[in-house]
Amino acid sequence: MFKGLSPILYNGREVWPLVEGGKGVAATNHASAGAWAAAGGIGTVSAVNADSYDAEGKIVPQVYTALTRRERHEELIEFAIEGAVTQVKKAWDIAGGKGAININVLWEMGGAQRILHGVLERTKGLVSGVTCGAGMPYKLSEISASYGVTYLPIVSSGRAFRALWKRAYSKAAEWLSAVVYEDPWLAGGHNGLSNAEDPLKPQDPYPRVKELRDVMREGGIADSVPIVMAGGVWYLRDWSDWIDNPELGQIVFQFGTRPLLTQESPIPEGWKSKLMEIEPGDVLLHRFSPTGFYSSAVRNPFLRSLEARSERQIAYSTEHAGDHTYQLDVGVKGRNFWVTLGDLQRAREWYGLGHTSALKTPDDTLIFVSESEKAMIRKDQADCMGCLSQCAFSSWADSETNSTGRLADPRSFCIQKTLQDIAHGGNTDENLMFAGHGAYNFRKDPFYSNGFVPTVKQLVDRILTGD
Repeated sequence: MFKGLSPILYNGREVWPLVEGGKGVAATNHASAGAWAAAGGIGTVSAVNADSYDAEGKIVPQVYTALTRRERHEELIEFAIEGAVTQVKKAWDIAGGKGAININVLWEMGGAQRILHGVLERTKGLVSGVTCGAGMPYKLSEISASYGVTYLPIVSSGRAFRALWKRAYSKAAEWLSAVVYEDPWLAGGHNGLSNAEDPLKPQDPYPRVKELRDVMREGGIADSVPIVMAGGVWYLRDWSDWIDNPELGQIVFQFGTRPLLTQESPIPEGWKSKLMEIEPGDVLLHRFSPTGFYSSAVRNPFLRSLEARSERQIAYSTEHAGDHTYQLDVGVKGRNFWVTLGDLQRAREWYGLGHTSALKTPDDTLIFVSESEKAMIRKDQADCMGCLSQCAFSSWADSETNSTGRLADPRSFCIQKTLQDIAHGGNTDENLMFAGHGAYNFRKDPFYSNGFVPTVKQLVDRILTGD
């Protein structure tokens, strides 16, 4: 047992201060979460478009048949509730009364509030807590408390928590079971970098977490309410000065990337194999997500193609003005595209390389893509099922008009399509592959030598040693 580490009391039962991170579309499910809880920790079922199963136990494909986006959005909500309820019940059975089961939702997912109500209504007594980030989930406390379930907001600064506390959470203080600090420079998936923070200049998490604890103390929150350190956690020995530290209060550790490579992890073998090959610097903090948030993923050919797409970009004016005195004669129909001489020459070069279509972005720029890439972008935009509250890629919004009012952005991508595909065996080079920035440790950590893939129990036991 690692020095100083001891069980905590979580919702009336003793558990290890180890949380399995809840990873988006189908990357954590009943098998991984149930096993994590059975090992004495807090398992997390992802309630983001989770899988359902037929009578034979096969995954039910989430196929959308409705003609309109609004109707497909209703199908999505039904899939989401049914899937999450199924996963929670199965995880509960696997846990066998040990540990605890949380669910994870994204506040910015389409229909988030309806889905949360639908899941909690049908899983009474099974869910210990709801973790929720990606946005400012003001209503999280109210919804969770109405079902007698605790809540764990995910924040990346003391400032964000202060705003949530003052506006809403102070009214349901007794249901706050922890606050998750997700490091925006180290965590995989979407993260909460603010406009004031530099994505290229990571900050030490210690002062940021101390500031978060200070904000919690201002609100009268006891030090026994844990802060969950999420992002960049691999070896507990690296965090020994955080354990039993009076400045920080109770600290719990969340593991997001490490549990991807276990026997119970639901991600396909191809994804698991790729994790063993990641080198330092292979995970990119980028801004291509249709959510508008920064996110971290493996810099594979899929991500490189998005980088290249944005690099083939020029500004245009609809009038002959300033430096924009040359008419664009490739990639567009019509004559109202005025560009600089340098950009005209670049556009002609891209056109000659097969990027023959210019697509408008919301920022008065054009990107150049091939005809096949254009067809894929247009199809994906047309197939939108409203998986986000607001989507830059398709201009969907979960509102009366179902529109953001902005032009759809072809520099982005359909996140639902790619995450469903990679989670269910799709090509790891052609899809978004989330991972934390410490994923290179799979190659370095002797625990994984000779291709060893542990069970969740073996992983938890290993973590408890400090390694």
